[in-house]
Amino acid sequence: MYYNKVEICGVNTAKLKTLSDEEKKTLLIQAKNGDRKARQELIDGNLRLVLSIIQRFAARGENMDDLFQVGCIGLIKAVDHFNTELDVKFSTYAVPMIIGEIRRYLRDNNAIRVSRSMRDTAYKALQARDRLLRKMSAEPTVVEIAAELEKEGEHNTPEEIAEALEAIVEPVSLYEPVYSDSSSGDNIYIMDQLSDLSSTDEALLEDISLGEALKALSERERKIIDMRFFKGKTQMEIAAEIGISQAQVSRLEKGALERMRKHF
Repeated sequence: MYYNKVEICGVNTAKLKTLSDEEKKTLLIQAKNGDRKARQELIDGNLRLVLSIIQRFAARGENMDDLFQVGCIGLIKAVDHFNTELDVKFSTYAVPMIIGEIRRYLRDNNAIRVSRSMRDTAYKALQARDRLLRKMSAEPTVVEIAAELEKEGEHNTPEEIAEALEAIVEPVSLYEPVYSDSSSGDNIYIMDQLSDLSSTDEALLEDISLGEALKALSERERKIIDMRFFKGKTQMEIAAEIGISQAQVSRLEKGALERMRKHF
């Protein structure tokens, strides 16, 4: 699989560095003040975030090197536009920016293409439909549209007309802009409004926030949370496995959850 590659775009993913929250804050402030070296260090320190995001697009069959480069563009935009005065984690701001950049790339490089002849058939069919709609005051059928076109010397079967109409409607319906931001030039498309219950952006953000919250725990606390909530073990089973009492497990679990809630 592409996302298991050790090297992507010439970058050794096994050696990607990570930055602490404090390091990110410091570098963001320095970058805002024009420190180019700090800006580059901040970008390099968040490449692992880009790598984790592009993996969710692996099933589309896209070239992962290309997606990584596009994701890096989103990361750079996030670095340059992040407001250091707001109490927001950089990753929380950067993830939607990176995903948005990748979505725009996928939209603009959509592989679906409609032939000129099919487009001509579809547009003539739409004109015939409008004429019939005015005459009949009712939505005409494909058969009636084919008959109307026949009068003009167009010999298309109802099936061909239906296929042509469907060919021009489907791509437009998914990528029709529903909102445009004139200041940034970014658009929101219908596809951005569709839910994907198996892999939502919100779920990705939650995963990242959860990972950051877990980092704030001790090794023993992380192990207890993992066994309790990810592996479904009881407090008694955890106590027996790590060699402490159930009361201690309960106390550690409660303290860990409280710290995680504060983090969120």
